Amino acid sequence: MALLDIRNLCVDIKTSKGNIRIVDNVNLTLNEGDICGLVGESGSGKSIIAKVICNSAKDSWIVTADRFRFNDIELLKLNPMKRRKIIGREISMIYQGSLNSLDPSKKIAKQLIQNIPSWTFKGRWWQWFGWKKRRAIELLHRVGIKDHKDIMGSYPTEITEGEGQKVMVALAIANQPRLLIADEPTNSLESITKTQVFRLLSSMNQNLGTTILLASNDITSIAEWCDHLTILYCGQNAESGPKESILKQPHHPYTKALLHSMPDFKQPIPLKSHLGTLKGNIPLLNQMPIGCRLGPRCPFSQKKCVIKPSTVKIKQHEFACHYPINLRDNQMKEKNNILEPLTINTANNN
Repeated sequence: MALLDIRNLCVDIKTSKGNIRIVDNVNLTLNEGDICGLVGESGSGKSIIAKVICNSAKDSWIVTADRFRFNDIELLKLNPMKRRKIIGREISMIYQGSLNSLDPSKKIAKQLIQNIPSWTFKGRWWQWFGWKKRRAIELLHRVGIKDHKDIMGSYPTEITEGEGQKVMVALAIANQPRLLIADEPTNSLESITKTQVFRLLSSMNQNLGTTILLASNDITSIAEWCDHLTILYCGQNAESGPKESILKQPHHPYTKALLHSMPDFKQPIPLKSHLGTLKGNIPLLNQMPIGCRLGPRCPFSQKKCVIKPSTVKIKQHEFACHYPINLRDNQMKEKNNILEPLTINTANNN
């Protein structure tokens, strides 16, 4: 069952020169209990989509969608009060700028205790007194902060960015949400703590059934933890599907570029060899190309790419490209799988 179902999401920004479309007909589906990765380089629209889901859109944004359902409730049709009530209870978000998201005038302990809702208490009545403080300490321990006294007595300006990111994770999981949106949750964390945070999110998914949306620009770091991947480029859907299908046979050139952006250190790298990068840069918002927005940077682009490609679906694998890669090999394998039993049957008959 789809917990979050978004169809043709568009986000326009009001400017003095007119509206600029930053998210262009994006589709996103999260099933109950899944971990989905939202992947794309900076400027692809990951954070904007996450903020729209969490009702944190700015006044200058114009948000439209054919379907925007959470738990079979059309969120965009609700009034702001009802939408805020549903999102505040069942959806949480780990913001990318941890220290900017915390209140600099309050200590960490006060902010944690204020964000722990009363309905999460599951003890006896005599355990009520001081339970929020004990819960705050437990949350800090779960995200890898051992010296909780020092952190709880500090202001956000007195802790490091890595510690602030851990506090942000603790704040996000305090209400035990059904949907947790993590926008670069391991940003500025060391490698050991990154694994610890991902294991925490994975345990929430397995033990509590929390649905998680991981937004990241590093497909290799989150692929281990995800069931499903959605690739974005400049606010457009590039490719989506099961993790195994996308990692083994990507059909969109941008997905292939993301997979080859990190060097393979298992093999020796020649001296002064070129890294696997796409030519050019991400276009500015007011200079977005028409049609497929990857066209000016794509090595396979042709005249047809000035028209926006329609989405093609093969089983559970979707992609939007006029000239997909790895598709002929896939079709040849399917033909061979069909022909093999036919040849065996004819041989037996003879």
